[in-house]
Amino acid sequence: MTIRVALEAYTVMAKHGYYSHEHENTQPFVFSVWATLPNHQISEELHQTLNYADIQIAIDAVMLESEQPILLMETMAQKVVEILSVKSQIQTLHVRIEKPDAPLPHPGGLAVVELEWARN
Repeated sequence: MTIRVALEAYTVMAKHGYYSHEHENTQPFVFSVWATLPNHQISEELHQTLNYADIQIAIDAVMLESEQPILLMETMAQKVVEILSVKSQIQTLHVRIEKPDAPLPHPGGLAVVELEWARN
């Protein structure tokens, strides 16, 4: 049995990006995070699983509490993993970040970064 806990399509408005003009106004970053928990009996205890709120709190800490703008979405994803991976009940994490308003040379397309993490 595999148990996954996820928070999908959580949008955070923040001033991050590689280009300095991206630090002037907020823009949307859309996070989806999936965590895989080890095979175990479900015991109705929140501390044995992952609370969806913990995922939101981790994303908010990275995106809204950063002292400096984060330049790359890869870094954002790594920071979310750093926060969540301390929870021993998590075996794997999949972080997807979409940047709908990414500065692209032509209209169309969706900028996306995905990160996979697994406990050793």
